[in-house]
Amino acid sequence: MNIKALFFDIDGTLVSFPPHTVPASTVEALEEAHRRGVGIYISTGRPMAFITNLKPIAHLIDGYITTNGAYCVVGDTVVSRHPMDPDDVATVLADAIDNHYPVVVDGERTIVVYNNSDLVDRIYVKGLGVDVLDYSLTLKDLGTEGILELSPFMTRAQEAALSPRLRHVTSGRWHPEFTDFTRQGVDKALGLREMAGFLHLDISQTMAFGDGGNDIAILSAAGIGVAMGNSADDVKAAADFVTTDVDNHGIAHALRHYKIID
Repeated sequence: MNIKALFFDIDGTLVSFPPHTVPASTVEALEEAHRRGVGIYISTGRPMAFITNLKPIAHLIDGYITTNGAYCVVGDTVVSRHPMDPDDVATVLADAIDNHYPVVVDGERTIVVYNNSDLVDRIYVKGLGVDVLDYSLTLKDLGTEGILELSPFMTRAQEAALSPRLRHVTSGRWHPEFTDFTRQGVDKALGLREMAGFLHLDISQTMAFGDGGNDIAILSAAGIGVAMGNSADDVKAAADFVTTDVDNHGIAHALRHYKIID
């Protein structure tokens, strides 16, 4: 097995719900893999500003796929960026007003909570540990930044009603109370291919880990896709291997199974 790069989702994969620190067994496993020359990369729906819960492994991380593939970086180098169609952004934000739901708007540097409600605090802050939001920011503060991702706190029914009006959007739902919209065709699998190209790796040399609906594409695309034991059935079906839960040594178990570590 010639795996040279590992790509990890965060929520439900590296940390559990509600969020806490990365399990000790995961830290030890990633340290061993890194010592053996295997690259460690993050693959998340979170924008870079929201990656606040990985301190125990921060020194091991070689690069990031963020905002579901819309913004990928290695060190100080931006590997790729894919802003959304402004017309689709406007359509979503108008629908948010009409149907009374908030939207987290992810610019390249600035994060804005549009049409805020207590849903954002309950799910993002209390549920996911995202405590870095500045609620005073408005759309004007985005300036000329491209919008990489929208996270509307909408039901599946609301999403189904809105979708026919969106021209160039991919939806990556991994939470029952919100979804992540990116530009059409932009997902973690695209991020993986772009990162692999930048790193001069064949896709067969990559292994991806995930647990949510927005991980299905990357699990299918990677050389080896590993679903966490806490994953939904459709995520498990997309994977080559189903490991144990995040809190039951799932990462270490899979890395040992494939002999990435001893």
